[in-house]
Amino acid sequence: MRKFLFAVPLLLLVGLIGVFAMSMDRDPNLVRSVLIDKPAPQFSLAAVDGMTVPGFDTASLKGEPTLVNVFASWCIPCRDEHPLLEALKAETGVRLFGINHSDAPENARAFLAELGNPYDAIGADRDRRVSIDWGVYGVPETFIVDRNGTIVFKHVGPLSAESIEREVMPALDKARL
Repeated sequence: MRKFLFAVPLLLLVGLIGVFAMSMDRDPNLVRSVLIDKPAPQFSLAAVDGMTVPGFDTASLKGEPTLVNVFASWCIPCRDEHPLLEALKAETGVRLFGINHSDAPENARAFLAELGNPYDAIGADRDRRVSIDWGVYGVPETFIVDRNGTIVFKHVGPLSAESIEREVMPALDKARL
């Protein structure tokens, strides 16, 4: 019996190592959102103080496809993907809305003053409530909402040129139908 009691923690440790080993190479973008093919959550976000673009709400997502990007000035991957968002906006003309996640307004303004502002609207989500409703794990995350206000795509993590070509563009084409 004593040998068995000593073996239990060892067996649990081996089991945990096995679980972690199997998920090491897992693509974080494979996390499927429960919101896919569902209406965008009900919300209303005020504009970031001092910005010239408005905030937005659920109703403003209807009418035409919209790319919703969750970002923050303190997010290093957000800086990396920002030029890609600007290029995507310039190339496709897609309506681009930003959810500024847990950020001070002066920091958000400085971030966009330095890097450029491709957003048509930016909502300030200082308390992260709207991000939680959208199922955001962390920043950056990007969603595509069709003209009916239905979420049709979610990308976890920073966009890359490859993910834009392989995932975002086909999802945008689908949202435009």
